[in-house]
Amino acid sequence: MPRTSQHLIAAFGVVLALACRDTAPPPDIFARLETTPVRQDTVRRRVNAEVLRTRQSAIVDAAARVSPGVVSVNVIRRERQLSQRSMFFMPREYSRLVQGVGSGFVISPDGVVITNQHVTENADEIIVTTSEGTDYQAKILGEDPLTDIAVLKIEASGLPTTPLGTSRDLAIGEWVVAIGNPYSYLLGNSEPTVTAGVVSAVGRNLLPTQDQPGIYVDMIQTDAAINPGNSGGPLVNVLGEVVGVNSSIFSNSGGSVGIGFAIPIERALRVARELQEFGAVRRAWIGLDVSGSNDLRRWKEVGGLEIDRVTASSPAGDAGLRAGDVLVGASGRRLRTFLDWEAVKLDVGPGDSLSVRYLRDGRERLTRLRVAALPTVEAERVSVLGQLELITVTPAVQQERGLRSSEGALIIRIGQSAGQATGMRLGDVIIQLNRRRITSAADVRTILERASGRTAMRAYFERGGRIRISDFSVR
Repeated sequence: MPRTSQHLIAAFGVVLALACRDTAPPPDIFARLETTPVRQDTVRRRVNAEVLRTRQSAIVDAAARVSPGVVSVNVIRRERQLSQRSMFFMPREYSRLVQGVGSGFVISPDGVVITNQHVTENADEIIVTTSEGTDYQAKILGEDPLTDIAVLKIEASGLPTTPLGTSRDLAIGEWVVAIGNPYSYLLGNSEPTVTAGVVSAVGRNLLPTQDQPGIYVDMIQTDAAINPGNSGGPLVNVLGEVVGVNSSIFSNSGGSVGIGFAIPIERALRVARELQEFGAVRRAWIGLDVSGSNDLRRWKEVGGLEIDRVTASSPAGDAGLRAGDVLVGASGRRLRTFLDWEAVKLDVGPGDSLSVRYLRDGRERLTRLRVAALPTVEAERVSVLGQLELITVTPAVQQERGLRSSEGALIIRIGQSAGQATGMRLGDVIIQLNRRRITSAADVRTILERASGRTAMRAYFERGGRIRISDFSVR
């Protein structure tokens, strides 16, 4: 037999012996284990402890830290319905009570709760239920449809609050947890539901749709499951800190398909502070218009947002910006589309300082401007017959509202009876009454207050860029 063959047979024998030794330990080993139950218990405890450590993940810790401050928001609203024809008498229009549900989270021990505005919209009654099952009647401190944030208050003290973090350092791919109460009306308990996923993208801008009153820009995108009832609940990082407010999903079925969006926590907190302090959010006014807001090709051609018009005596005008300049950055953010610019304006308020980068004659320049309040907010209000509130149209008001008319009286409040009698509504601009041109809100007050009896009036007014006519009488 060759030498190589002898070596192979010997090696095979060694491997076979080792295999037999590993798979068939001597009987006395089992005997020793059977006679030492204490050692068995020690091994089991050691294994159980190791398994427990692997179960106690960062996601578990994050959920446990935030969940006590998450609440369910139950809303009852009255909705008008049109009846169908039937053999029984029924009014053509009737109302019914409809129940809605959402989520929220507590930001102060005395019962201040943040949720979505679309959850509380048109609510007649709101019940907030804590994670331990206690119900509280809630009142609305303020709502902001533009950012989809609402602030509620319940009469309580010593409530657990949710730790607050930041969305500015979120990394794409990092773990996040969505906590809320989806389908809570079908469940028998009030503990919040936890779903986990990753940050899919940051700075997402959602193109507006006809049924979308809010502006959803600079959003956090996640694949953590968000379902009906999750709206208003917190999006949490693995440190157990709230980084966003769950707000919307992309779905054809109404359920989660792994594309959800959350409002950055910094915006939510700024809006909440404004609503608590002022009852409304003070909007930023810059005083410029950008061209081609719906033309993606144009943005790419010019490398940013081309300024179409700058209003005199505005923050933009005072900072030296002018028509033809191209905005390329603001507040450290690159400007590629008009939605990027909307995101910048949405996160600043009156008095804030804003740095702006722009192109002029092929050179990049930098300027800083001081953000102002909206001209319509600052303007003097003129009350007419207790039914109308008007302000004078100025160049600043024209730019803010995108009006065709450069003069006239803008309606900022109108009573129901006046609206029915005149056919006019909020946001219309009165530009002529009978044969008199309107140059100020005071002109309208003078004309209507001097009218006597059943004086016939013909009003010319702007709505949506078009001139309309309305005939009515002043009693």
